[in-house]
Amino acid sequence: MTAAIIAILFLLCCSAFFSGAESALTAASRPRLHALARQGNRRAGVVNELRAHMEQVIAAILLYNNLVNIAASALATGVMISLFGAAGIAYATAGMTVLLVLFGEVLPKTYAINNADRTALAVAPLMRAMTWIGWPLTRTLQVAVRVALRLVGLRGAAALGSDKAEEELRGAIDLHAETAVEQPEASAMLHSILDLAQVTIADIMVHRRNVTTIDIGQPTDRIVDEVLNSAYTRIPLHQGDIDNVVGVLHAKALLRAVRASPADVAGIDVVEIAAKPWFVPDSTTLLAQLEAFRERREHFALVVDEYGALMGIVTLEDILEEIVGQIDDEHDVKPTGLVLARDGSIEVAGDVTIRDLNREFGWRLPDEHASTIAGLVLYEARRIPEAGQVFAFFGFRFQVLERQRNQIKRLRITPQSAAEQAPAEVA
Repeated sequence: MTAAIIAILFLLCCSAFFSGAESALTAASRPRLHALARQGNRRAGVVNELRAHMEQVIAAILLYNNLVNIAASALATGVMISLFGAAGIAYATAGMTVLLVLFGEVLPKTYAINNADRTALAVAPLMRAMTWIGWPLTRTLQVAVRVALRLVGLRGAAALGSDKAEEELRGAIDLHAETAVEQPEASAMLHSILDLAQVTIADIMVHRRNVTTIDIGQPTDRIVDEVLNSAYTRIPLHQGDIDNVVGVLHAKALLRAVRASPADVAGIDVVEIAAKPWFVPDSTTLLAQLEAFRERREHFALVVDEYGALMGIVTLEDILEEIVGQIDDEHDVKPTGLVLARDGSIEVAGDVTIRDLNREFGWRLPDEHASTIAGLVLYEARRIPEAGQVFAFFGFRFQVLERQRNQIKRLRITPQSAAEQAPAEVA
């Protein structure tokens, strides 16, 4: 009887070990263990190796855990029957249920979850050995499970631990933002970096309506004056129609040419000193365009649509502003797109992008069908609204303040409470 009791206690410890190992290996921080492995921590490397084959590890843990639990219960039943007869079966069932749940499941898993990294590093070498020993049986069980799933028309799930890296990273960023309040901009910047591969330059470009261009058909003196009066250092040059861009004039190149022949400014060939225009499709992602800027060592590109028509321009600064926010220098014109009112409403220019509003105020307005706030109102209204009309959708009230021809120039946006939300036109 003494040997049986000692065996039961040993099997309970084994059950606790396997339960804690399962929780620790599942809950351990993947980024931290990856960093430790790169620093030379061998146990961290073992943990990463186990997590790469987590389906097999879980199968081994469940196999061993059930073996020790069943063995402990059988021994306890034998001891109780020898002491109390047939009634010992009920005593053994009740007693082992309490012991296995408390000491074999709850306590080890609670400790492992609260100390996941430390526990995972501690159990990793033994778990690798136990997984290797039980590999033939666990592999057979996996094949049997997959065959059974196919027989009933189901497919096996993806391997455990193969979560989408980007979604996991976004979740970690959001979790850090909730717990660290000293740098609220950091999470927005990190999210913006992840969005570079999904956002196209059509969403951030300066539309052709707002692009400053110079017609090379006018006198050189006037071209020089326009460059000096402009706030930009790179200006597209067009001949006749604005779609016919023949070059991009850099203010420094013009300054060098003027200094080289100050007495004959009219004789300067502006097209000759201008850089060759670089055209990029509007479907290019920000990440691809950023890499292209680095490879070509340029900061300025002209955006065209699928028909080759000029859509606008995109610069390296535009992409950087998507990451770090607005960057102003002494020559930038102060933006006039947003006006905050005391009643909580916001007057906004129609060409302000939805992404800028979402990032500035923490909103979640959709930008799948439109890039500007005016475009969103047009898409939801399904018509060109008149000045003064009011619409309500996505939890906001949109009032058209100014319309110029078919373009919405200004709107007033007012957040609504849940009770005030209305999916249709209000006025």
